[in-house]
Amino acid sequence: MSSTDDEILEVVDGDNNVTGMATRAEIHHRCLFHRAVHLFVFNRAGEIYVQRRSWHKDCFPGVLDSSAAGHVEPGESYENAAIRELREELRISCELKEVLRLRASEVTDHEHVVLYGAVTDCEPNPNPDEIQAGAFFKPEDLTAHMAGAPEDFVPVFIHLWQAYMREGN
Repeated sequence: MSSTDDEILEVVDGDNNVTGMATRAEIHHRCLFHRAVHLFVFNRAGEIYVQRRSWHKDCFPGVLDSSAAGHVEPGESYENAAIRELREELRISCELKEVLRLRASEVTDHEHVVLYGAVTDCEPNPNPDEIQAGAFFKPEDLTAHMAGAPEDFVPVFIHLWQAYMREGN
């Protein structure tokens, strides 16, 4: 059992209304709807920072993921969760903009997801407890890598990236 399995999160319904609380482990085991944020951090050259998840993660260890991501804590807003995750995972602070929202489904790992974007000159300093490595990718290179080796990526990251690109970003 990982140290985050006992973390208490809000359980929500299909309309994102809180219906109760449960441990992270129970939520994931029972495929209950809950809330999460993902962040796409870009540099001024238009490249996106992509992280390689720590091997210690219980879900998708060692694969490529959004710049930063995490669960929304009980009573926390999506925006505050995004600010916290950016600080915890990349140790940076910058202006965030909400980009899109996805309803909870199998493709989102049963998470209602809000995606935030940022453009910054701040250099990410990955937290080694969360991230084993990270690098900036040109969007076209990331898209090509996803198409050629989808197994290298967290599935929801691929879904978010495709939705982001469809939105004309």
